[in-house]
Amino acid sequence: MSDWTPEAGTPPVSTPDEPVDGEPAAAAPSFEPAGPAPLGVVRTPTGHAAVDARLERLADADHLPADGHIEVYEDVHRGLKDALTSLDARPAAAPGPPGPTAVPGTSSAYDNTHDHRS
Repeated sequence: MSDWTPEAGTPPVSTPDEPVDGEPAAAAPSFEPAGPAPLGVVRTPTGHAAVDARLERLADADHLPADGHIEVYEDVHRGLKDALTSLDARPAAAPGPPGPTAVPGTSSAYDNTHDHRS
């Protein structure tokens, strides 16, 4: 409380630590960083298991301070890059019966010169 008193006839003035009109004074602003809080971003599944797993990994950043986000983001980026790269890879040959074999001295895999009989 202050020792200051207003002159006679002037309206009273409140100090920051005194209530105004019966309401408590607002708390002083804090300059401390806020703790981690989820952003509430909805992740829609893509139907591609590798991509969906990477997108779910982003939720880990919700519980980390800002300086921990980079590790999660880099991990997700690597995983998404790998998933995209795998789309460019040639698919493995499907197992099945062996194809026709080439006859020596011909240009095709099947020589039908002796099939025309009368």
